[in-house]
Amino acid sequence: QVQLVESGGGLVQAGDSLRLSCAASGRTLSSYRMGWFRQAPGKEREFVAAITWSGVSTYYADSVTGRFTISRDNAANTVYLQMNNMKPEDTAVYYCAAGSTSRNIAAYSYWGQGTQVTVSS
Repeated sequence: QVQLVESGGGLVQAGDSLRLSCAASGRTLSSYRMGWFRQAPGKEREFVAAITWSGVSTYYADSVTGRFTISRDNAANTVYLQMNNMKPEDTAVYYCAAGSTSRNIAAYSYWGQGTQVTVSS
């Protein structure tokens, strides 16, 4: 099993940047493909980005392509989500998840508790 803890959320203004971190414990992160999802109030949880074991391949939702970057440091057991040029519609609770690079929530086995990101206009 792996335990995931997100950090780095907060309140920013439109156009600002923020970097989220997802720290893993229990098992080495290199054993897992990883993803980031988000859930805004009143909406379903949606795919944001994913990354393969080595980090060679990455995948993004259309809404964040060109603005967000997912990366990983397996030695540090951490996955990151760099968010640039943020928009109010990026406001959500952000979750990291382990086990897949799918856009399908059901494909992931482990989830963090989430971190709140709020973007003011």
